[in-house]
Amino acid sequence: MATQLKDTRETQSLPQGSVTWPLPPRVRPDLPNHDKATLEAYLATAPLDEVDIADPLWWETDTHHVYFKRLRAEAPVFFTSVNNNRHRGFWNVTRWNDVMAVDTNHQVFSSEATLGGITLFDMDPDFIMPMFIAMDPPKHDVQRKAVNPIVSGQNLASYESLIRERTAEVLDGLPRGEAFDWVDRVSIELTSRMLATLFGWPQERRRMLTYWSDISTADPELPGNPGKEERQGILLGMLQEFTMLWNERVNAEPTGDLVSMLAHNSATRNMPPMEFMGNLVLLIVGGNDTTRNSITGGLYFLNKNPAEYAKLKANPGLVENMVSEIIRYQTPLAHMRRTALQDTVLGGQLIHKGDKVVMWYSSANRDDSVLDNPDAFIIDRPRARQHMAFGFGIHRCVGNRLAELQLKILWEEILKRFDHIEVLEEPERVPSAFVKGYNKLMVRIPA
Repeated sequence: MATQLKDTRETQSLPQGSVTWPLPPRVRPDLPNHDKATLEAYLATAPLDEVDIADPLWWETDTHHVYFKRLRAEAPVFFTSVNNNRHRGFWNVTRWNDVMAVDTNHQVFSSEATLGGITLFDMDPDFIMPMFIAMDPPKHDVQRKAVNPIVSGQNLASYESLIRERTAEVLDGLPRGEAFDWVDRVSIELTSRMLATLFGWPQERRRMLTYWSDISTADPELPGNPGKEERQGILLGMLQEFTMLWNERVNAEPTGDLVSMLAHNSATRNMPPMEFMGNLVLLIVGGNDTTRNSITGGLYFLNKNPAEYAKLKANPGLVENMVSEIIRYQTPLAHMRRTALQDTVLGGQLIHKGDKVVMWYSSANRDDSVLDNPDAFIIDRPRARQHMAFGFGIHRCVGNRLAELQLKILWEEILKRFDHIEVLEEPERVPSAFVKGYNKLMVRIPA
């Protein structure tokens, strides 16, 4: 049997619930607190090198698309200088073909955690969490292979009835004729139940998985979010709890959950604690954010496009195609980052060894040189699965089929029950240039 993991640092107890975001509206200090139209007008006219598109403001207000459209047209590979942002300068890659070129060339563009990792924020050199998405081959390949069976065709088939049963239970428990938060009652509830199943985690504590996902991706510099040291303490607490699960399962017969898979696979059974933590964060975030935010985004998009909602009601057979369009239109993870391993040329720009290169999936999914009418939400779009939301190459999302299955079942069950679900107000969006998601969406199901 593998060596048991040991707790290496003191940890703290964690609250039982979801992270909250008590954030006031944010704007740049030199911009007044204007409405969305004014912010979009600013992005449409400001000098390109004046804008830091990684500022959470543009994502919280859903105005980023204006700037990306300009970059695709004027400067598709564009450097945001170190003087204008807190990320030590980075290359914005915004067109489909350029993003594809970076995503499929790990020999030149590295994901390694020790070089900074996969997000705009460099990993803290004193708190590096290696994870297989932040590794290059060959280590990436063997660690990813260790968890691949969780989303095998056989497993997906076995999950289908469970997902449908839980979806029906959640939908049947929703109030009629009164306002409620779709994010909390449906999006988080369904994804947390599935996450708990994947990890063999107690269902009664499933919201802790959502909490850890939110903490791991929250910007520690934003007011109201845990700061750097508090965040590290919370994640060490997560490691402590999962270490207990590991120690139970490493000396038991293998089961089908992710912790058991990691504990019994030769490529992962002797991971140091920080690497175990990193892979936990990866698998929790990966299993949470795509599905959760696409569940919310889908309902929001249908309400914003009533002709598409009517089309769906008239032809429920469009659900599967619509799921792919929802994921494209939402693009739940806005970017992935790489680090150049050598001097190279991309889009006519010289990128130096060590430069930070950001693939903006949210921009590539709106590239009209590849996609027809990409700014429109069209549920019967031809070749709807042709999107960038899951990435490409060796790091393509391992759980993409499971996410699609959960969304497909949800909408099949919604259409069986409700003629309409009404969005009552604009959503509260996550202030993040990485997780493109929602904190709140108030809705009502007519009585």
